[in-house]
Amino acid sequence: MMRYSTIMSVLVTLALPVAGTCADAPKAPEKADAKVEAVAAPKAPEKAESKVDAITKSMSKSDHSMMMGGSAPAGAGAAEINPNPTGKVVETMVGGGYTYANLEVAGGTKTWVAYPVLETRVGDTLSFQGCMPMTNFQSKTLKRTFDTILFCNAPKIKGGAAKPAAKEAKKAAPGEKIKVEKATGANAYTVEEIFAKCGSLNGKQIEVRGQVVKVASGIMSKNWLHLQDGTGNDKKKTNDLVVTTTDNAEEGDVITVSGILAKDKDFGGGYKYTAIIEKGSVKK
Repeated sequence: MMRYSTIMSVLVTLALPVAGTCADAPKAPEKADAKVEAVAAPKAPEKAESKVDAITKSMSKSDHSMMMGGSAPAGAGAAEINPNPTGKVVETMVGGGYTYANLEVAGGTKTWVAYPVLETRVGDTLSFQGCMPMTNFQSKTLKRTFDTILFCNAPKIKGGAAKPAAKEAKKAAPGEKIKVEKATGANAYTVEEIFAKCGSLNGKQIEVRGQVVKVASGIMSKNWLHLQDGTGNDKKKTNDLVVTTTDNAEEGDVITVSGILAKDKDFGGGYKYTAIIEKGSVKK
């Protein structure tokens, strides 16, 4: 009876969906089974079946292994995964209601984790407990497949608890419009002008002045800044210009950026831009 209760407890735990309502969040089957088939106690077998094998078979019968949109929990035959990782963030991004972080853990190995959106920076040391490993997880928002990723609750940051991020993208408050004066000089343009002339400006050094409305740090070893100056059209997506730089800036800063304009730049992994400034130099 003790072995039966243990197996059923693990099965019920694995059947629970991952917390969150994001687009990446795994979805439960349309029709849930009315009941889970009980695992009968073996009658003195020559070789006792392991708990992992029993759980895997039951999941297969009830289709729970497919509840994660094509992903499956790491099980028998998979490399042992630490569900309680602690490590230093070397890369981070936000998408679909999750923060994704690549942790450098003990031994120099790297582990991807996903958790509810929190303000996370490269260099932070995060500690997690009770994560659920998933294999071949596809993020529709990031357009990326992770060979192995841990879905976790909010982490603890070295020196204190992590604070929830306000939003993925900071925008002007309702009724408040961004208005920033154009930079001066022969190579200075507004955001709208850059999108309109990106063909002729491709590969050239330009300057633009605007307000930082979003920052994504440590992606591909760069900081990604979104600039707006009040020009352009939101529906046509000509009002928000992305800059890659190794310099730092915070949301709300008004800065002048000098860099090389690239047209129709595709970095892969969903990072594709009609116009983007690369190797940007930031002046406040």
